Amino acid sequence: MLLRKLFRTAWKYKAQFISMIIMTAIGVGVFAGFNMEWISIEKNTNEFFEDTEYADYRIYNEFGFGAEDIEKIKSIEGIEAASRVLAVNVGVKDSKNSLNLFVAEDYEVSTMLVTKGEEYDENKEGFWISDKYAKENDVNVGDELKIVYRGVEISGEIKGLVKSSEYMVCVADENQLMPDLKKFGFAYTTPSLYENVLGIEYYPQINIISELSKSELEEKIKENIGTTTLVVPKEDHVCYAAALSEIEEERTMGAVLPVLFLAIAILTMVTTMHRIAANEKIQIGTLKALGFRDRRILRHYTSYGLVIGLIGSALGVALGFLIARIILSPNGMMATYFDLPHWNLYIPWFCYIVIGLTIVFLTFISFLSVKKMLKGTAADALRPYVPKKVKPIIVENTKIWQKLSFSTKWNMRDIVRHKARTFMTLFGIVGCMLLMVGGLGMKDTMDAFIDLIDKDINNYKTKVNIVETADNKEIMKFAENLNADWQSSVSIKLDDEAIALDIYDINDDKINFFDEDDNKVQIKDDGAYICIRLADKYKIGDTITFSPYGEKETYTVKVKGIIRSTMTKNITITKEYADKLGIPYQIGALYTDVESDDIEDKTYIEGKQTKKDIIDSYDNFTEILNIMVIILILGAVILGTVVLYNLGVMSYVERSRELATLKVVGFRDKHIGKILISQNMWLTVVGVLIGLPAGVGVLHLLLTLLGTEYELKLTLGWLSYSVSMLLTFGVSIIVGIFVARKNKEIDMVEALKGRE
Repeated sequence: MLLRKLFRTAWKYKAQFISMIIMTAIGVGVFAGFNMEWISIEKNTNEFFEDTEYADYRIYNEFGFGAEDIEKIKSIEGIEAASRVLAVNVGVKDSKNSLNLFVAEDYEVSTMLVTKGEEYDENKEGFWISDKYAKENDVNVGDELKIVYRGVEISGEIKGLVKSSEYMVCVADENQLMPDLKKFGFAYTTPSLYENVLGIEYYPQINIISELSKSELEEKIKENIGTTTLVVPKEDHVCYAAALSEIEEERTMGAVLPVLFLAIAILTMVTTMHRIAANEKIQIGTLKALGFRDRRILRHYTSYGLVIGLIGSALGVALGFLIARIILSPNGMMATYFDLPHWNLYIPWFCYIVIGLTIVFLTFISFLSVKKMLKGTAADALRPYVPKKVKPIIVENTKIWQKLSFSTKWNMRDIVRHKARTFMTLFGIVGCMLLMVGGLGMKDTMDAFIDLIDKDINNYKTKVNIVETADNKEIMKFAENLNADWQSSVSIKLDDEAIALDIYDINDDKINFFDEDDNKVQIKDDGAYICIRLADKYKIGDTITFSPYGEKETYTVKVKGIIRSTMTKNITITKEYADKLGIPYQIGALYTDVESDDIEDKTYIEGKQTKKDIIDSYDNFTEILNIMVIILILGAVILGTVVLYNLGVMSYVERSRELATLKVVGFRDKHIGKILISQNMWLTVVGVLIGLPAGVGVLHLLLTLLGTEYELKLTLGWLSYSVSMLLTFGVSIIVGIFVARKNKEIDMVEALKGRE
């Protein structure tokens, strides 16, 4: 009997049951989905790193490491494996494409996973190239590949298609935000092919596998080699750092956004179950009168919360897997960034605990909602639920009250009487605004960042990358011929941290600099300019002492200003200031307005990049961001619709007597509908006023937590404000209209009879 009653009650309150299930499913789904993302990225990337012997450390010397150096490194206790490495950008002949050529002297560090073709064999002369690059460019095993390095052509057969953790994020340099495997990939080759063709043995990098700490390794290398060497731990290498960053971002998102959805789901359950229990009071009294024990009645109504929790959680887990699979799959959004061999999904252990606790909590809410109604005798329970009386509100004792319209007075009293419903309505509207402002604000912030780079900072057409061993005087002369500005990037040690010292020679305004407020700054020859990320440690007027890696000298500079850095954490100085201090440097890049095809190939040119190609990689990132923004807006609309409709229907049920009374005294359905909608509008206005600053606050929090890689400035345009408000008001009005239409369905006899 009670089982049949459960189905009848569920059908009677189907809107409320469906809304509670939906909110529970969304809350659990968002929580599970976001946390599945970061744990799956962590496990899949770690497995990839282990399978390919990803190096724990990389040390660099632009002049190259000799055979004696690698032997000294290998002799250090605590180093398991080490290999001299060349990783350099090269051009693909008869193409505008380029590759990063990777040559490892000992194939025991930074290995590959072959997806097609032959396994790596150091005795063979050929190439093993990125399988995704090969697919994008219609290249296959057995084809001949011709590359150009330092003006020398190197050709060989493609032996295999591979994936490598060294190139899990395959970008040309720090200026390229997203991989573009149509234009840039990677290729492994054997030392024999590289050395035979070029006739040199040049390895500027050593990859190391070791469990030693960075400080221990630095000290032991200095003892063995004799100079301070740039030691880069895997945490600072682009691929490992990208994985860590993505994991941290998803973990942060998983700790912020799902809390909102779960909180609304639980609060919706509290409010709705209380109202259902109140409306079921006569039914509860009837069951008591028929002889059902309180324990059995309590168990029956408590099962409502259990059923809602179980169904909502099951749907939520399925939704979580769907969200994670859309993002993490060979054809998903994350595949445009990471090149992984496996895309397995994992759910963290604590998700099961949270889901279990959610079900228990929802069940407990039902238990508490009904327990109060069971107090007293059957006769007490059979009396209809009467809302508690409320004291007159303060404004009723003023002259203003007399001037207010009837609908205004009615709505004000209703809001005060039903505080829980009012609070939940506000909470839903604030949540809707918060998600919209946060999503659109993130897009505005990134668009502003890209516009700053594209239109203001980078004022060139082509970037020419220069090899490490080029002669500075020759490069300066070449720069003059191209009317180019040039840059040198020196790795320095500052407070036990490796950062970049960027040295610029700016004569043609190809590179511009901007401060924290995006005002243009002219860098001068009497000091250094630190990036915003260093501004927490140093202020204008402070002095900074650093040591370039590979040098014994230390240098002291004065902080002249603070400028915005696009990617790297750096200090910026002019060529004149560097010469004055005697800082050694090697020109690494030229910036010119000459088209890439019109620049003559030189032996010292490592590669060319157009600004358009760099910005296109940013556009790929914004495409992913746009999808995330759409998901957030859809989530906000669903959240607002479900919460407002559920509460609107509940308010219609609990106010049916009052609405019937209004109809009896002559109010038309249209007028009553306006009263109901006007209350929604009041609460929407208040919710929007709270939601706007709350959304900006959450956006600021997310930028603080997620913006460690980029120096982003919070930007929120008026269009985003307008769209957020219009969508929120739109949801409120549409839901209000649907709820108001129910006024026509009121059975006035049923609503008015038996009330006290």
